[in-house]
Amino acid sequence: MILADAGPLIALFDSDDAAHLRCADTLAAIRDSVITTVAVLTEAFHILGPSSASSSLLRDFVASGSLQVWFFDRPAVVRAFELMDKYADRPMDFADASLVTAAEALDTRTVFTLDKHFAVYRVRRGHRHEPFEIIP
Repeated sequence: MILADAGPLIALFDSDDAAHLRCADTLAAIRDSVITTVAVLTEAFHILGPSSASSSLLRDFVASGSLQVWFFDRPAVVRAFELMDKYADRPMDFADASLVTAAEALDTRTVFTLDKHFAVYRVRRGHRHEPFEIIP
């Protein structure tokens, strides 16, 4: 399972984005399921513009099941807030915190991102804190 950040989702559906071809090639090579969070989708739709053709393509991608969506429960929201405090020096936004929280809940460490912050973020596994495997 691979977590998708907003950057690649924006690039995938905005053909004018500098990372469009690279992200499209990367997505085509991914064989695992791809999942994101509601917070990441909110960020992507905000940047793409809610009534844009790119936004429509992203909606179709999600609706087709090509991109799964992970939803927060109350403990996950609290964990995301804890992470935002922990990484306040970055700063970590809610979308990034949602992906780290999802990684912990879904037992994955792989993230498809353009964001360099994920090299610093760690996924809690019991008493260990493991680095992300980043798909650029």
